[in-house]
Amino acid sequence: MTTDIPARRPRTGVMLPRDLEASAVLPFARRAEALGFAELWVVEDLGFRGGVAQAAAVLAVTEEIEVGVGVLPAAARNAAFTAMELATLARLFPGRVTPALGHGMPAWMRQVGQWPASPLSTLEAHVTAVRTLLRGGRATVRSPRGGVDLDDVALDPSAVPTAVPPVLTGVRGPRSLALSGRVADGTVLAEPVTPEYARAALAHVAPHREHRLVAYNVAAVDPDPDRAVATARPALEWVGEPDWAPHLAPLPFAEDLAVLRAGCASRQDFTARLPEEWVRRLAVVGTADDARRRLVELADAGVTTSVLLPAGPDPLAALEQLATAL
Repeated sequence: MTTDIPARRPRTGVMLPRDLEASAVLPFARRAEALGFAELWVVEDLGFRGGVAQAAAVLAVTEEIEVGVGVLPAAARNAAFTAMELATLARLFPGRVTPALGHGMPAWMRQVGQWPASPLSTLEAHVTAVRTLLRGGRATVRSPRGGVDLDDVALDPSAVPTAVPPVLTGVRGPRSLALSGRVADGTVLAEPVTPEYARAALAHVAPHREHRLVAYNVAAVDPDPDRAVATARPALEWVGEPDWAPHLAPLPFAEDLAVLRAGCASRQDFTARLPEEWVRRLAVVGTADDARRRLVELADAGVTTSVLLPAGPDPLAALEQLATAL
């Protein structure tokens, strides 16, 4: 008996969970590489772990897997020092580092006093300066509304990467996506990324050169598809909150989801009442064959790398299950 499973293998990565116990971080990275994931992405969420430190640690204990850093908030760092950190990683681990820069979550950035007066111009100036410095150029930037100010800065030739890493942005919203298409080498889309959202985002990006599209998605794989849905469901608790409107707008059930969200007293109530079909659309979920089909759908929609966020109480066990879809 044969099944209708796509033959091609989309590029697939996995997310290092932000709250993974410290003792499990390096084993998780090693195992992700051994299982055949093409990329391992680390996140820099307020109150958890620093992105650059995580990337350095997992790069040091692996040999080939590409490590993405997403997303480093532009306003939280001086662009020259961002470039120095990234150049150091790229010199030590050539061809294995992919940084992504973004606005940062507005609430978090305001919490630490770093939300810029002009988020768009700050991100554009930051990305442009970092890309210039990583390529051995000199950067002078006078951001009209603050945020980035550099006066004839350059990296020492010994620090310039021999393999220049691409610089991506992690953004959402039409103007930010269009900015990414102008100044970055790719875009990271936070979860949930459906094929519909990927296509809509790329239409705003409108890249004029080669442009990577990295998509994060909650994922649960299990021989029992119902169990996979039950595992993924709690990880969708934030879906439908205001910041995620662009992700949902292209979906035919966007309005119904908003009504459901508004009528729920808690996130737990919301996830419990999510229809199974919506869970399947908002996550990479089901059997290994189900997941493979979804990954191909995302690739056909323009996604360069699908990054899977392990759902469930045991990230290392989830990692093993996700690998069955590779």
